[in-house]
Order: sequence, then structure tokens, then C-alpha cells
Amino acid sequence: MHVITPSCTLRDWIPGDAVSLAWHANNPRIAAMMRNAFPSPYTLEDAHRFIGMATRPSPNLFLAIDVNGEAVGGIGIHPLDDVKRRSAEIGYWLSESLWGKGIVTDSVRFLVPIAFERYDIVRLQAGIFSNNPVSMRVLEKCGFTREAVLRDAITKNGALLDEVMYVHFRK
Repeated sequence: MHVITPSCTLRDWIPGDAVSLAWHANNPRIAAMMRNAFPSPYTLEDAHRFIGMATRPSPNLFLAIDVNGEAVGGIGIHPLDDVKRRSAEIGYWLSESLWGKGIVTDSVRFLVPIAFERYDIVRLQAGIFSNNPVSMRVLEKCGFTREAVLRDAITKNGALLDEVMYVHFRK
């Protein structure tokens, strides 16, 4: 997949992205807003492992956020299953050096319609840690609505946090 947005390109991960991925992802401020599966520190070995997983056939969609030919973040769609099979989750991260430039907003805005075209879903959701208002604002700018607050649902780095659930419904 190759999607050009005003600020970046969303594309498939390639093995050559490993060094860039390890460099940009190795940031405790990024890891603090991600699930524990996102390692910290983030090593070259972690990058190779992730790219191997992201490039295998899967129902999940894993894309690199590319700025000027360099993978500087990631975005993905993860379909849910069983009784939640008509829902999918969107997740993303970006190198701190590029925060505040509208790159994640562009990425989410362009990926939402692709998610609804690619998957038989009626809702696309994102659970945001309550200490991440910037990510909440990104979703709001992209047409997501705040659906619920799951109290004390997250334990991250020893802190108990609420999870704020955002949703975008098929139009």
C-alpha cells in the first residue's frame, strides 16, 4: 500500500526500515503512551522482529509513516474478532522530533476511509490513555467522537490511568 498525504506517505514496512524504526521508536516518551508490547528501550532487534511480523500475511494492516523517504512512525488497523468482529482498532505513533506538524492527523484522516473499504466493519475505535490529550485531539480532528471513559482500565509504568475510548462509525 502506498498513500500520499499532505505531510507524509503511508506505506508498507520494508526490511530496510529497521535502523530508522529503532532510532525513532527508542524514546520513553513514545513508549509511555503505547501498550507494553511496544518495547522500551527499542532496539534494532526489536525493529527487525516488528518488521518481520508486519510484513507477514495477516488480517492486520501495518504501515510506516514515511517523511522524506524515512520511516519515522507507524500506523495500523487491527480488526477485532468474535462478537466484536464488526469493529477494528486504529493505533499510531510518531517520532518526537516531528510532533506538532499535523503528520499523525493527516495519517489518521487518510487511513479511516481505507479501513472502512478494506474491512467489513461498522466502527473504528481507539483507546487513548487519559494522560494523552494530544492524541485525543488528533482523533477529534479526524471525526472520531469520545464514546466512553473506562475508569482505571490501564496500568502503565506503575500508574493507574483511565482509558478514553474514541469511535468513528461507517458513514
